[in-house]
Amino acid sequence: MAVPVGQADGVARELIGALADLVLPRTCAGCGVPGRTLCPGCAALLTVPRLATPRRFPWGFPPTVAAGSYSGPVRPAVNAFKEQGRAELARPLGTALALAVAAVVSAAPAGRPVLLVPVPSSAAAVRTRGRDHVGELTRRAVAELRAAGLAAGEARLLRRRGRVRDSAGLSAAARRANLAGSFEFDPTVASLRGALLVLVDDVVTSGATLTEAAAGLSSGCRTDDAPVLAAVVAATPRRPSADPSRGDLRVVRKRHENVRESPPVDCRDRG
Repeated sequence: MAVPVGQADGVARELIGALADLVLPRTCAGCGVPGRTLCPGCAALLTVPRLATPRRFPWGFPPTVAAGSYSGPVRPAVNAFKEQGRAELARPLGTALALAVAAVVSAAPAGRPVLLVPVPSSAAAVRTRGRDHVGELTRRAVAELRAAGLAAGEARLLRRRGRVRDSAGLSAAARRANLAGSFEFDPTVASLRGALLVLVDDVVTSGATLTEAAAGLSSGCRTDDAPVLAAVVAATPRRPSADPSRGDLRVVRKRHENVRESPPVDCRDRG
């Protein structure tokens, strides 16, 4: 049976990482202790699922669960996987993502198949990194969920459109404006009848990316009116606010200003 190119690339990178372990001693990507790729202490920090709570919830931010906090040793571990080419971290981080997915779907009606929808990186980011790191995490998470008996799969339902600036250094409001309308539903996908859609990404900070991705899914397709959910490896911890507002706490299903003028596609009618 032929192996998909993306999956084959991920396996090859893990094999290369394993071979490198025989030559160059590995250190924990989180704390630097020699030995494992991610030591038990650092891995344990990604076993405490919690709701992601940006300081100010963007309008339309989907219900999101993170496996851990994007702080302490978790931050360098995620960055080592994402930016420094340590592809062998796909296994522990993908396992953490699977835990977050399991937690967020536990509140949904049982019996639905779960489709993980990776948030697509920009073409420039993929070229720079030489890989689709979110795709690698998604495939690992799907494997973990299936091993645990959950009917799960991967569905690349989103694609990027337009160009956006580098979000580094932008405020939360500027990030939202920068990403507005940057994701669209791919109308060529197969039937999603009865599926529960879970957006997946490595990290959530301001919530702008997940909000725009959820808007893209909601504008193109609905599955029996089930809300779009989301899961991430880690979430930036929320800073205490001296003056929280009701608007900060509101989560809505879709933002009308991001919905295309054409009527939504009912996926139950797809063959």
